[in-house]
Amino acid sequence: MKPNYRRCISCRRVAPKEAFWRIVRVYPSRQVQLDQGMGRSAYLCPNASCLTLASKKNRLGRGLKTSIPERIYQQLWKRLEKSVLDT
Repeated sequence: MKPNYRRCISCRRVAPKEAFWRIVRVYPSRQVQLDQGMGRSAYLCPNASCLTLASKKNRLGRGLKTSIPERIYQQLWKRLEKSVLDT
């Protein structure tokens, strides 16, 4: 894989990291947050099918090796709705 390219944890698509949402398990606190922080990261395509699959099959939880709070999924759905409204 090329430098600065990442893979979506749902659909496995490879693209520049700017094309994805970044979900981070912050080290050492193990808190899960969006976009910022240092620690283990997972990348997700900004579309409904990938988000649905990630939440249904717990792909974020397995990728980050921790449980994902429901508020993270809620923030991602709000972000998706906002991006759809902006287009």
